[in-house]
Formats: sequence, C-alpha cells, structure tokens
Amino acid sequence: MDISYYKTVFFSLLLCSLVPVALYFKSGEPSSAGKAEQKTVYYFEKVPGPIQPIPRKMDIDSRWVNLGKALFISPILSKNNTTSCSSCHLIDFGGDDGFPVSIGINNAKGERNSPTVLNSSLSFRQFWDGRASTLSDQISGPVHNPVELGSSWAEIIEKLRNDSYFNESFRALDPMGVTVENIVKAITTFEESLITPDAPIDRFLLGDKTALTEQQQRGLNLFMNHGCTTCHQGTNIGGNMYQKLGRVSEIPELLDEDLGRYHVTREDQDKYVFKVPSLRNVAQTGPYFHNGAVDTLPQAVRIMGKSQLGRELPEDEIEDIVALLHAFSSPVIKVQ
Repeated sequence: MDISYYKTVFFSLLLCSLVPVALYFKSGEPSSAGKAEQKTVYYFEKVPGPIQPIPRKMDIDSRWVNLGKALFISPILSKNNTTSCSSCHLIDFGGDDGFPVSIGINNAKGERNSPTVLNSSLSFRQFWDGRASTLSDQISGPVHNPVELGSSWAEIIEKLRNDSYFNESFRALDPMGVTVENIVKAITTFEESLITPDAPIDRFLLGDKTALTEQQQRGLNLFMNHGCTTCHQGTNIGGNMYQKLGRVSEIPELLDEDLGRYHVTREDQDKYVFKVPSLRNVAQTGPYFHNGAVDTLPQAVRIMGKSQLGRELPEDEIEDIVALLHAFSSPVIKVQ
C-alpha cells in the first residue's frame, strides 16, 4: 500500500487529538451553564440502633437549589397565578400547611393531609399512598391536579419563558432554557436541600448524652421497647415502608374512610395501607394522619398504641413518648 495512505491516517489522528486541546484553551473560564452538573450527595453517619441521624453534610448544586426555591414559592406554577408549592408546604413551619387537608386554587379542598416536604428526599416513596417513586416523579401530580395547582406543563413553560427572571435564570444553567426536565430538576434539587440535621435526637445518637432530657430518654426507651421502631426507624424515623393502619386492632372511625394504597393497586391486601410517615419535625406538622382528623400528638400516640401495637398506653407513657417526639425537630440546613 502507498506510504501516502499511512501519512494521511497519521495526520488525521493527530488533528483529532489536538481539537479537544484547542477547544480547552479557547474556552477559558467555564460559564455557569458549562460547569459540571453536581448530583446531590448526602454523607450518612451510621450508628447502632434502629434510628439513624440525618446527614450533617451534603454536596448539592446551590445554583439549581436557588432556582428551585424561586419556582417553589412562585404562584406562576398555578393556573390562575394564586397558589404556589409553598402554599401547602411552609418550609419554616414544619414543611406542611397546618390544615386537615390542603387548599388549592379557587379554594378547592384536597382529599388528604399535606405531608411535610422536609426530609422528603429521604423517603422511599412520595405521597401517602406511595404512588410516586421519586421526588421528580411526584412533581407532576400537584401541577396537573385540578384542586392543587390546576395547570399544565405547556402553560407553565409559556409563562416562565415570558418572565425575564426565570427565562434568564434557566438559560444561565442550561442552554435549553425552560423545559419540563429543567423545571423538575430545579424543584427536585431544592427539595433535596430541605433536610433537618442536628435535632436533639441526632445529637444524642451521635454521642451527646445530654441532648435529650430524662423524660425524652424514657420516651426513647418506650418507643423502642414497645415496638414503635418496627415502622418508625431509619434516617427519617419512618418513610421507608408501607404499613396497614389497624395492623393489630380496629381502625378508629375517624380514620377509616380512606382505603389508602388500594386506590393505586386495587389489590385487597392494600386496603388501609399507607406509606409510614416520617416523624421528623412531627411536633410542627399537626393535625395528624392521612386526613388530618387528629389534632394533638397525645391523641395520635394513643391511637397508634392501640391500633398498631395493641397497647392501651397509660398517660405517663404517652407524655414521655410525646416529649421524645419533640426531640425530632430541627431547622432546615442552610445551603451555601
């Protein structure tokens, strides 16, 4: 074969190898949009026992957090520009809205109690019935629900592209600008930032034995010895399994109308099955249960003792457990 052929191949390969180098030096300092995307990473700390502390450190992309927060509090996501995600999820007040069931656009009433958005990224499923596998999957639900935001992606995209702040902010992070994928990414990243480390229970688990009062320590012993940690355990003190309401005893009438996960699967064994709620910040998230029918923590503990554990808890034990539940609260971590 003619040697000129090999020369051609050699110089072609040499040119290809030099192109990336030339582009690197030409690009200079990367723009905001060109920065490598950062996946959210939590640094978990493992301790003995069923309850685990919330990570005190995480890696998260603050640019997407800030954009997601702006979307989360903006009513532009609703059909009539009156309601936002934060209408039902008040970040500084437990991550829910304090109502038995949520109120959406046009003062429409929802069917279930608003779950807290705090630490929701640590739950294995989303919604009371677990119908969304991830935070990203969950976002479309409220957007399209006619009694929540009552909108559509097409409407939202048009409004965001016509808003100078949002349009420019999206383009600064991704040349594609406002897309469904980028809206979901921004809100998801913001929600991933909403973790609440350093609660008294976390400090206690990590070695500070003065973090819990004597009463709270009695409550912790009761919580574990009575079997509450059978369902309420892990980092989120719940949120990592399904469980049947009325597992041992009959369901109180005020809680028996909603068939729970059965509405998703249509399987008889899923009647009255719900995702076990997280007990993180539970002292701030009343009223309680899927329909918000229970106003106070003592009442909720009494019901759970009977229906889930088959125990008629005495008042002193209820008081100790409620004291412990107050130790599960902490503010949201600040993302820099």
